[in-house]
Amino acid sequence: YYQIAVLGYGTVGSGVVEVLDTNKESIKKRAGEEIHIKYVLDLRDFPGSPIENILVHDFETIINDPEVKIVVEVMGGVEPAYTFSKRALEAGKSVCTSNKELVARHGLELIEIAKAHKVNYMFEASCGGGIPIIRPLNSSLTADEIDEITGILNGTTNYILTEMGDRYADFDEVLKEAQEKGYAERNPEADVEGYDACRKIAILSSLAYGAHVNYENIYTEGITRITAEDMKYASLLGMKVKLLATSKRKGEKFYAMVCPELVGKNSPLYSVNGVFNAIFVHGNVLGDAMFYGSGAGKLPTASAVVGDVVDCAKHQGKTVVTYWSSKVLDQVDIKDVEHRFFVRVKGNLQKDKEKIEVLFGKAEFISVPGLDNEFGFVTEMMSEGTFDEKAAALPEILGRIRIRA
Repeated sequence: YYQIAVLGYGTVGSGVVEVLDTNKESIKKRAGEEIHIKYVLDLRDFPGSPIENILVHDFETIINDPEVKIVVEVMGGVEPAYTFSKRALEAGKSVCTSNKELVARHGLELIEIAKAHKVNYMFEASCGGGIPIIRPLNSSLTADEIDEITGILNGTTNYILTEMGDRYADFDEVLKEAQEKGYAERNPEADVEGYDACRKIAILSSLAYGAHVNYENIYTEGITRITAEDMKYASLLGMKVKLLATSKRKGEKFYAMVCPELVGKNSPLYSVNGVFNAIFVHGNVLGDAMFYGSGAGKLPTASAVVGDVVDCAKHQGKTVVTYWSSKVLDQVDIKDVEHRFFVRVKGNLQKDKEKIEVLFGKAEFISVPGLDNEFGFVTEMMSEGTFDEKAAALPEILGRIRIRA
């Protein structure tokens, strides 16, 4: 037996228990021996559940048991998850987690502690749910200089935007449906304001560039201001609105941002719909690669956690190298990043066209049948800073969305 403990019996925690039970035989083959859950830690009681007899309420029971070699942290939040993870690593136990908030904030430090104690801190499930992306970045793509990662990294917002686009429905209406279906939390702020995607792109960038990217410095804009009207313009343009997390590196500089963007049919991200996620990676040798799959949900996420558990079991007493150093890359000011912009304006196209061309230069105009007293236009490439200056002189702007080049 290989004894492990699971911290947290919520959605992912119960999924981990289920995956280990369902795939017991194939996991045993891969790990070399059977993986057995000795404890599940939770504040609540679960009478009649499969874990009733192994449930504990005190972390000390786990930390003081030398038989427990791996701790699975699926509690969410920073505390007490951070304290528990740190103590487990210091006690010579490997930790596997799906907690992106904790990894984005303390990942670098926890990796260093793991190395010092010849154990592992693994977090495959923290980015992209069940999609394997961290292992490829760590082991398969090491010969490459990765210079871009762009992804649809949040299933909730992708589901909401897909539904809004398909039915020209309003944000609030679709959010309510997503909550009823269990795709969105009761408090959806971390998803719809882009914070979740922001933490994930920070983790992926840190690994891809081998340097530390602080998520608090990443420009982040959510989807709460996207409207049914925006979706009508998007479909006339032959495009879709996606919440994209992007990070690009040039030499020792990089920029990262999270925001809604209009994506055309020639992009592989155009057809990633519903709760699916996709992560696009560009390397100087590899060229383009895309990782696609279920970005959220109980079993896909749990499957990634259990994959890490197997990896830890196979590398007992040896740290699997994670290249994430404390070196900080220079971040390009977001004002200097260039895009084309789609802009919605209140007014009359015939009357206001000239004024806009004077202000923005050459533009492509578009109006949606049935949407009176407004029109849209697409700018040429310009920096964020230039756009903001010009937009300040046009008070009639109803909204703007960046266009993925």
